[in-house]
Amino acid sequence: MDQTRLILLIALSFVSLMLWEAWQRDYGPAPAPAAVEETPGVRANDMPAVAAASAPAPEVLPDQAIASASPISAAPITVKTDLLSLVINPTGGVIEQAELRAYPEDSENPDESFKLLDTSAQRYFIHQSGLKAGIAASADHYATYFSASARYELAAADDTLTVTLTWRSPEGVEVDKQYILRRGSYVVELAHKIRNNSGADWTYHHYDQLQRKFIDTTQYFIHTFTGAAVSTPEKRYEKFTFEDLTEEPVKLSSSNGWAAILEHYFVGAIVPAKDLSYQYYSSIVSEESYVIGYYGPASTVQPGATAETTSRIFLGPKLQKTLAEVAPGLELTVDYGMLWFIGKILFWILDQWHGLTGNWGWSIILLTIAVKLMFYPLSAAGYRSMAKMRKVQPRLVALRERHQNDRAALNQAMMDLYRNEKINPLGGCLPILIQIPVFIALYWVILESVELRQAPWTLWITDLSIKDPFFVLPVLMTLSMWLQTKLNPAPVDPIQARVMQIMPFAFGAFFAFFPSGLVLYWFVNNCLSIAQQWTVTRAEERKA
Repeated sequence: MDQTRLILLIALSFVSLMLWEAWQRDYGPAPAPAAVEETPGVRANDMPAVAAASAPAPEVLPDQAIASASPISAAPITVKTDLLSLVINPTGGVIEQAELRAYPEDSENPDESFKLLDTSAQRYFIHQSGLKAGIAASADHYATYFSASARYELAAADDTLTVTLTWRSPEGVEVDKQYILRRGSYVVELAHKIRNNSGADWTYHHYDQLQRKFIDTTQYFIHTFTGAAVSTPEKRYEKFTFEDLTEEPVKLSSSNGWAAILEHYFVGAIVPAKDLSYQYYSSIVSEESYVIGYYGPASTVQPGATAETTSRIFLGPKLQKTLAEVAPGLELTVDYGMLWFIGKILFWILDQWHGLTGNWGWSIILLTIAVKLMFYPLSAAGYRSMAKMRKVQPRLVALRERHQNDRAALNQAMMDLYRNEKINPLGGCLPILIQIPVFIALYWVILESVELRQAPWTLWITDLSIKDPFFVLPVLMTLSMWLQTKLNPAPVDPIQARVMQIMPFAFGAFFAFFPSGLVLYWFVNNCLSIAQQWTVTRAEERKA
């Protein structure tokens, strides 16, 4: 196999892999309905959509239930901080909507914030939590809570905002469900404060869960993961597609872990209290809606006593530095694939360049230059091998004509020519093989990093995370690939030669729908390769 065949094989393999992933997403088997099992402490088989309109009429609580209980509201509760806007349903204290104020829905509507949680038919994603007390009245996500206000907003002079909802059982058990939000944070702290004013023990399980409707997030040939993830000290990061959850529910016990539902750039995660053993589970609400969550051990509050349970909810972008501070391993939701260790290094370099330039487009260009310089000696060796092959090309054509009916004789004659001219036909393969992992890792870095979402470069490129609106970069990339083929020695095999001529245009059409940041990288890399190959080839020709 000569170098041209190797390059062709690598390119076709890469394209085939992406086409296969896209085909699997579009035409692969869909998740089949499965029987839903009941999880202890949580009614997993009875989880209808919780709508604010279905909340029952408010009841008047005794004065001691809420100190400032005037007025008491059962209307949807809105909460606003510098980063988050939440809508909480008094039925269950369910977080039905979470807007990320710093992230527009799309670049064309900069004033409309992205909704990570929402109850719309197109995107059903909510957070539910509570205390399940067996057959007794429970402060679960079906219970009716009351709040002193229907609107909470973080004041300019404050750094913390506390939203308190109160539930009271007929027997006298009272629960304050508190959401605590802090300035500059996507973490929502959740506390259940229990006062047992009844005459009997009250035993409960604390639980948190996320419910999500299946949504196909494939865009053209770009496949990103949407599904669930669980982390434990035993296994820091385990992903589950919705199909996985259908085939085999999550059932495991661990402490100091977390569960999440993630998508391309964003994640909703639930993190229980430390050093307690929690049971992680998944269930299916319907053919299209899935639940991932955990419940804690049974806890008992004696008459006249108080107790408290705590957990945290992360609702935000997949920013690596932020995620690592929330919970160990949560930063792994920024998934760079099998080559994540290379991807993290490349992102660090990209982030450093961004700190200097303030523009992710120029950072990609500088990173591409840095990677090219790092592999310059290996690339130069490969281009020298190509230059030598180019010089003997007429002799190879003559050998093919002489032995056109004898394949074995042709191969032997070619090997003799390479040996006499001290040419290694595989001399350029090593640098190409070494650069493949770097390219694949950089592909996932550019694709997965939320920092590049809606990030402009210059002129017509206003969002590096989506395709070029005018296809200028794909056309330039196609021209650069075509020019590269002219610098390479033409394949002796006419079929290979025709394929190599078509390949730049096939790649151009394929990359026309890729994020412009990826196309920018490929185009700059091609330009640098052309300059290096032309320089090396000229030097070899002068030696002759």
